[in-house]
Amino acid sequence: MNLELDGCTVLEAGGLSEAREILTHSSVDVVLLDVHIGRDDGRELLRELRRSSPETPVAFLTGSVDRGALEGDTERADAVIPKPFRLDELTSTVKDLAARRREIDSSE
Repeated sequence: MNLELDGCTVLEAGGLSEAREILTHSSVDVVLLDVHIGRDDGRELLRELRRSSPETPVAFLTGSVDRGALEGDTERADAVIPKPFRLDELTSTVKDLAARRREIDSSE
């Protein structure tokens, strides 16, 4: 809701299959990915995204994994946002990653 109030369009998924479906049919600037997405592991989707859409920035949200260990496991995540997070931290991270994506798109 806070991202929407800040002008972002938000698409939500309750699991990996729903996330895959959304990403197949929608263009997104940033993916916010929880390590635990329903019963699934978000790191699986990150690996898929890096193969299929390496230009899409991904930020991990996590409250259950040591941040240092997560960064080691997912060195290709563009950001890690630990839970609980401040709303300004979430918003600024999303905006920064979206701006990075627009820069990549405009240079192609």
